Amino acid sequence: MSTETTKRAKRGVPEGLWKKCPGCNETIYTKTADELLGCCPECNHHFYVSGKERIRQVLDEGTFEEWDAALMPTDPLQFKDKKAYADRIVSEQQRTGLNDAAITGTGMIRARRVALGLTDSAFIMGSMGSVVGERLTRLIERATEQNLPLIIISGSGGGARMHEGILSLMQMAKVSAALARYDKAGGLFISVLTNPTMGGVAASFASLGDVVFAEPRALVGFAGPRTIKATIRIELPEGFQTSEFLLEHGYVDRIVSRDRLKSEIARTIDYCGK
Repeated sequence: MSTETTKRAKRGVPEGLWKKCPGCNETIYTKTADELLGCCPECNHHFYVSGKERIRQVLDEGTFEEWDAALMPTDPLQFKDKKAYADRIVSEQQRTGLNDAAITGTGMIRARRVALGLTDSAFIMGSMGSVVGERLTRLIERATEQNLPLIIISGSGGGARMHEGILSLMQMAKVSAALARYDKAGGLFISVLTNPTMGGVAASFASLGDVVFAEPRALVGFAGPRTIKATIRIELPEGFQTSEFLLEHGYVDRIVSRDRLKSEIARTIDYCGK
């Protein structure tokens, strides 16, 4: 009889089982964070969640109907940096499963019909190109026609999309003009700022809400703090451009943790009689 013992193959830890929280530096169980809607159980840091996951978190199950999904980005300027813009679009679509950075449609929040739009920072940093601007404009126009409360959840680190030049920049004015018509018709616009909400998105529709909510410790502004510090060469205040700093200075109305967002939106709609 052999005295040799068969050694078991050493089992590694499955990839993605744990992750490190950048808020508190604790190593946390990914499944626990997922159960908390993408928040750290130790410090409530809000991790990135995809646009499709946000829809599941905010809307009643099975009620979302997407609008204008067939609108697809093109490359009118034949722009090229390290990669041709046309090739970048294809690679981003394959990587993210999105065809552009905005998703729009309608659904129910606690049995209240709403028009919902969001930008996903995974797709070219959530930057606003022609398709993003057109989808949001059409969303606002439908909300106006159907007298629906409007919710836009912003996540953009890129602002206007430089690959489309002036065609991208004009989307800021186009979406803002649609919001002005919506406001004139008596609509309720709830803007939700997530980390990050920067550049042309922050400088246009994201800041125009009748009510502005922000997630905790979200970075919100035009140019980033490092750019500003390098340009004006002064020390910036502690917490500069965080949602807490902006709440203190009147830029946002309330900081709402992700687990309370759906209820707060429903409560606001009821309070405003919409």
